[in-house]
Amino acid sequence: MKPSLRRAVAAASTLALGVVGLAAAALTTAPAAQAASLVSVPSFGSNPGQLGMSLFVPDSLPAKPAVLVAVHYCTGTAQAMYDGAQFDELATRYGYIVIYPQANRSGSCFDVSSSEALTHGGASDPTSIVSMVRYVQQRYTTDTSRVFVTGVSSGAMMTEVLLATYPDVFAAGSAFSGVPATCFSTTSPPPGTTSQAPWNSDCSGGRRVLTGQQWGDLARAAYPGYTGARPRVQLWHGSEDTTLSYVNFGEAIKQWTNVLGVSATPASTDSPASGQTRTRYGATGDRAPVEAISLQGVGHNLPVDAAAAIHFFGLDTTSTPPPTTPAPTTPVPTTPAPTTPAPTPTASGACTVTYSVNQWNTGFTASITVRSAVALNGWTLTWTYPSGQTVTQAWSSVTTQSGSVVTAKNAAWNGSIPAGGSTQFGLNGAYTGTNTAPTTFALNGTPCTRA
Repeated sequence: MKPSLRRAVAAASTLALGVVGLAAAALTTAPAAQAASLVSVPSFGSNPGQLGMSLFVPDSLPAKPAVLVAVHYCTGTAQAMYDGAQFDELATRYGYIVIYPQANRSGSCFDVSSSEALTHGGASDPTSIVSMVRYVQQRYTTDTSRVFVTGVSSGAMMTEVLLATYPDVFAAGSAFSGVPATCFSTTSPPPGTTSQAPWNSDCSGGRRVLTGQQWGDLARAAYPGYTGARPRVQLWHGSEDTTLSYVNFGEAIKQWTNVLGVSATPASTDSPASGQTRTRYGATGDRAPVEAISLQGVGHNLPVDAAAAIHFFGLDTTSTPPPTTPAPTTPVPTTPAPTTPAPTPTASGACTVTYSVNQWNTGFTASITVRSAVALNGWTLTWTYPSGQTVTQAWSSVTTQSGSVVTAKNAAWNGSIPAGGSTQFGLNGAYTGTNTAPTTFALNGTPCTRA
């Protein structure tokens, strides 16, 4: 499965997940990320996994910016991760660099199974990804204490593997639908570009159940002798995940609380959004050592909340956050109030809307992309649900509903759309009977073409 649309992230984005499935040598000058675009980096140093690298560098950066690695799902690409998530737009807002690795093999899954992948300095994908980080650090004079990693499905598994194999590189990670580090281990060699990455059915099926100590020992064994600080961990998982069993959510909590030396009993429990249960371990603040968010009734295709991820990292600020866990701060609002000016009128026929849905039982997640031929400074999209659907949660927009009519206005940070550009937002909803998609949309009062 692939992410259905561009831009379902920022307060939260929906990516259709895949079926999960060091030091750099002297290199040429880093290619410029022209006009803050995604740029391919053909050579970045040691690359035993034979991965591809793409890079997003905002037009304006603070001194010593942070670095975020965003890892795609099986069947995905660096471009798809860039297109399907808003980490780059948030990078432009907050001033950090984003690295997008790409698996160049059949199935496009990352190696999280071989002994080389599960060993610090091993000859496989994790070492390639760390080479990308070193490349960026050398060429952009970044803050080496602020390197973070996030990923979806296969990318989430890689996130947890990187936190185990390179705790000296990464300060924190956020894994969306992953498994504990080493859970996917097999006796297979690294796949290179000629084979698919190995699959571990016991792990994916939730049949690898260990104690916290056992999981912690496996993570620590990935970097023997390491005694330094360990990265903080944020975990996300849908309770109805049948691709990577929900059991893995609990197993990962056991692993990382053990690795970080904190109690596996939650220090706090709350519900940041409808259907979500968030538990924090070792502290109650926004940057607790371990934070775990369970999404009730959601499968493998879960909403990927990029804003919450970078908030956990401390990237949504213009100043460098302290390394210790701070006192609780105001969390990122689910539906921030827009601060942009009144919407700019659009010309007739100047907009296109793409509406894509993942649904289950009586619930659904919708991703909506709005493309405008003219520049907009503030936008409002309206539509009518034909089958009595109700919106229960929205992200990257301020969404209200009156009867069957839904009105979505830009959030505080995404009101401007350049000519020919697009924005994306998402929502969760409920339905009975048939979940028929809306057929007509209007942007700032002007009818749009349905893509």
